[in-house]
Amino acid sequence: MRKPILISSIAFLAFTAFISSGCTTTEAKPGASQARILVKSGDHVRAGQMLMTIDPLKQQATVDQQRSTEAQKKAIFEYNQLELERQRGLYQGGVTSKQNYDYAVQALDNSKADWESAKSARVTQERQLAYYNLTAPFGGIVGDIPVHVGDYVSPQTLLTTVDENAELEAYIYIPTERASEIRMGVPVQIVTSAGELIEKSKVDFISQQVDNALQGVLVKAPIHAPLDRFRNAQLVKARVVWSTAPAPTVPVLAITRIGGQPFVYVVASSEKGTVARQRAVVLGDTLGNDYAVSDGLKPGDKVIVSGTQFLIDGAPIQPLS
Repeated sequence: MRKPILISSIAFLAFTAFISSGCTTTEAKPGASQARILVKSGDHVRAGQMLMTIDPLKQQATVDQQRSTEAQKKAIFEYNQLELERQRGLYQGGVTSKQNYDYAVQALDNSKADWESAKSARVTQERQLAYYNLTAPFGGIVGDIPVHVGDYVSPQTLLTTVDENAELEAYIYIPTERASEIRMGVPVQIVTSAGELIEKSKVDFISQQVDNALQGVLVKAPIHAPLDRFRNAQLVKARVVWSTAPAPTVPVLAITRIGGQPFVYVVASSEKGTVARQRAVVLGDTLGNDYAVSDGLKPGDKVIVSGTQFLIDGAPIQPLS
């Protein structure tokens, strides 16, 4: 026999949590053929490292054409600057009319606008050309590469992913009926499928919106366990601890059931000596190999933990300790 051990009884709900970290998908912006793949799946890459290139010949030709157009527009603008100065001198000398001078001013303004438009178009095409060289936005691990050299890719083609797999977070959706109970700092436990504790954390984000599909409120909790325990997009089991309170626990083997009602046998004194008394209890959560008892036991009770299958209420016993 033994005395019930007082522990903190936990009131919690179990959820499926979604692990998230820094992750980016690399897609082809232009439409062209794959030229070079400089990494392979599983490689560790640093921020800014080149991942792959797409054949840039067509886009490079567009950039060169735009540069030529810009040069042409610039030459026209510079000519109109000189023409305006010439017309100003003629007008001030009374040789030409005010109308010719106004035409020169308008031509300069138009050519300046054309030149600036050509510069903007050239910058746009050069930025588009940069998409043909794909780099890692941050350090991480390269994911699957479903394309091969020579494949035609379009803006809808997924080329690869880069997973940072650091600063992991657990995404947990709380049912709307419990949303009023959630608050910052509420304990979260990440557990195995068998209920073994892996990681303890706390809620550090509560969404102000309800997910329309799941009808739940998103909360997040940081994960600090070693990165080999979790991966980005992994599904795990999580417990959100709503409250804790002191409660006794008894071994699972000390519980007997009659008609679904759980009982324990406690040590009691009688005229015949020490006897076993059957007492109904209300069980709480399972904690390892023990049950938390929310009602039916009081401080000082001694619970019989072995040989209970041979006992009946009032049976004499001989405590071993």
